Amino acid sequence: MTPDDDADLIETGRKLFAGDWRFMWAAPSVEALPPMQGFEVAFAGRSNVGKSSLINALTNRNSLARTSHTPGRTQELIFFEGPKGVDSRTPDLRLVDMPGYGYASASKAKVASWTTLIHQFLLGRASLARVYVLIDSRHGFKDTDEDVLKTLDRAAVSYQIVLTKIDQVKKSQLNETMTAMAEKLRQHPAAYPQMLMTSSRTGEGMAELRAAMVKLLRERA
Repeated sequence: MTPDDDADLIETGRKLFAGDWRFMWAAPSVEALPPMQGFEVAFAGRSNVGKSSLINALTNRNSLARTSHTPGRTQELIFFEGPKGVDSRTPDLRLVDMPGYGYASASKAKVASWTTLIHQFLLGRASLARVYVLIDSRHGFKDTDEDVLKTLDRAAVSYQIVLTKIDQVKKSQLNETMTAMAEKLRQHPAAYPQMLMTSSRTGEGMAELRAAMVKLLRERA
């Protein structure tokens, strides 16, 4: 890919996410999902990993996705719809904020319900172009992350790792975490090999993540 290609992806990503993003749908079960249309990318991750904050940073909004310091706040699949017809090469896009997994303080029945919803969605959504699995850069992979990666592998759903909160980690620690994670990712056939690094607080990595989505959409069109 040439520098001009990179610049085009970054500029198109900027236009796409500078447009009118709005709440579209909340689905507490797979039966309540909206009709499939265009392409969707979903954000998965452990409770409190920063999914809602990332969506707000991506779309340059303060409160498009509801954030909370209380783990387990998002209990449904939340759909957000973006602008139409950004350019002729870039299909329309929806974002999906998924319930956080691995929240130990919730009741077992609640955790089981959320887990079932997440896994059923991943296994049966033809319009799902990619899942971005968010990992807290301070901690790296946990056992609950491995379970979700295995589900994605079985479903043959394309997914990519996005490290969050990199502004809170020293560079040396971040490099060590990424090396260890890259080694584990080799065991997961559906994983996109390149990891993305982000900070919702500083905005670092957002342009690259937007560009990655535009590239994905054009490839899938």
